Amino acid sequence: MQLPLLSKSGKLQRLVLKATEEGTDEVHIDDLPGGAKAFEICAKFCYGMVVTLSPHNVVATRCAAEYLEMAEDMEKGNLIFKIEVFINSSILRSWKDSIIVLQSTKAMLPWSEELKVVGRCIDAIASKTSVDPANVTWSYSHNSKKGVACAEIVESTGKAPLAPKDWWVEDLCELDVDLYKRVMVAIKSKGRMSPELIGEALKAYAVRWLPDSYDALVAEDYMRRNQCLVETIIWLLPSDKSSGCSCRFLLKLLKIAILVGAGQHVKEELMRRISFQLHKATVKDLLLPAASPNDGTYDSKLVHNLVQRFVARTALSHNGGFVEKSDEKMIELNFEQESTLSVGELVDGYLSEVASDPDLSLSTFVELATAVPETARPVHDGLYYAVDAYLKEHPDISKADKKKICSLVDVKKLSTDASMHATQNDRLPLRLVVQVLFFQQLRAGSSKELALTNNRSHDCIRPMTDQCDPCERRIPKHPNSLNKQVTSLSARESEHHRISEHRGSRNSFKDQLGGLLLQSRSRRIFDKLWSTKGQGEHGGKGSETSGSSQSPPLSAKPAEVKPSPLPPLRNRRYSVS
Repeated sequence: MQLPLLSKSGKLQRLVLKATEEGTDEVHIDDLPGGAKAFEICAKFCYGMVVTLSPHNVVATRCAAEYLEMAEDMEKGNLIFKIEVFINSSILRSWKDSIIVLQSTKAMLPWSEELKVVGRCIDAIASKTSVDPANVTWSYSHNSKKGVACAEIVESTGKAPLAPKDWWVEDLCELDVDLYKRVMVAIKSKGRMSPELIGEALKAYAVRWLPDSYDALVAEDYMRRNQCLVETIIWLLPSDKSSGCSCRFLLKLLKIAILVGAGQHVKEELMRRISFQLHKATVKDLLLPAASPNDGTYDSKLVHNLVQRFVARTALSHNGGFVEKSDEKMIELNFEQESTLSVGELVDGYLSEVASDPDLSLSTFVELATAVPETARPVHDGLYYAVDAYLKEHPDISKADKKKICSLVDVKKLSTDASMHATQNDRLPLRLVVQVLFFQQLRAGSSKELALTNNRSHDCIRPMTDQCDPCERRIPKHPNSLNKQVTSLSARESEHHRISEHRGSRNSFKDQLGGLLLQSRSRRIFDKLWSTKGQGEHGGKGSETSGSSQSPPLSAKPAEVKPSPLPPLRNRRYSVS
């Protein structure tokens, strides 16, 4: 009578037959994947006992069934068939179960790889990351060790989305680096995920696994692991170098890559990406540690390399921007100019920070200061304070070196506060202090001249209002007073002509202009007089309109004429009969 275990396992049949031929009653199975627990599940299935499969034991059971050759050719509806149905109908349809099964495949290599369990789980996970977030619901699972929220893919119910677009990021952080790399490659290959989400996922994974402390990064037990982790994250960065990951995150990766001794090609790729968005960095981000203690505290040469790459790329884009003067090109050029100004401020701030490093050489300081173009520094205050900090930390440099580093500062581009500070700075060469004082005097003189010019312009504008006001005043109450005004005005006009004949050629134009204006003013008053008289004869009311519209146009500037004051006029007017 054949045992049920032998009837469903081709492997056991051969082992028992071999043991019988050798005259022994024992069968040894040393390399069974999954061990004793997996064999127990297979044996229970053969004897018709209830078998419980879960995401935690299904991979081991599947590998053990494959090892024991429990296929359909031995018996219809064998264990391999049952497990495959369970994986396809349950495991691969669940987001959480797919991740658990994928994690358990690592212990079953190479069996899990040959049975394509790893590949099927990766494809299922990658497909689920691109579904509509409206079909993702959140729930707290009691099976979760940390009690965090778990996600499940459900049919759309027409409700508002409950999950963000990056709902899958944190769940994938639990995978080992090898499996994580394969999942991210599958996600990127589908082309449905934006570079920003890819960058967010890589950042979350780096925060999850990369230690923050220096000692933990460079520890011998974890050095190789951290190096592999950094290289994998850099290899998975989005193809678009100008988006996806922030400049701060890229600089942090570069800092870690230097500490763990990553390959040169890895650092080269990071530097190329950083150069596209260096203007978004901060001084703290640029404080990269030196690869060797002999090079000082910070790697200023690496920062100099980054600045050179940025300037070269900006110059190339700027030169190509004048080929076609479209609106998009002009916007791009304005953006490049703003980026250049930001990098100029960044370099000055970095120099002020690293100037306190006693191992920073003068040549490195000068090379980095001159790496940015002149257009990046409309004001030299930041560079001046950086030079002052370097002189303070290195008081023993020679006069030639002091002159060389001070020549970087353009005193004409210093603000008033920086100039005042420079005039009282004992660390600066006397020649530079004299230059600052000289340009301070020039600036003060220019300010006074500008103020005087503004006052003169203001004085020239005031007579215009003075000469227009009398023209708009009302006709006096008594006709006799009007006659007196006309007589007085005519006398002044005659006196003005008499004086103008004896003046030199320098003021003749102004005098003639004054005469013209006085004639025009007299004519306007006469026009008012006669129009009022005509209305009085017809019994009408006095007109309120001025007769200036009948006067000839003025050919000179009224601002240059100082009219004679008129006698006080009353507010009420009468018609002249």
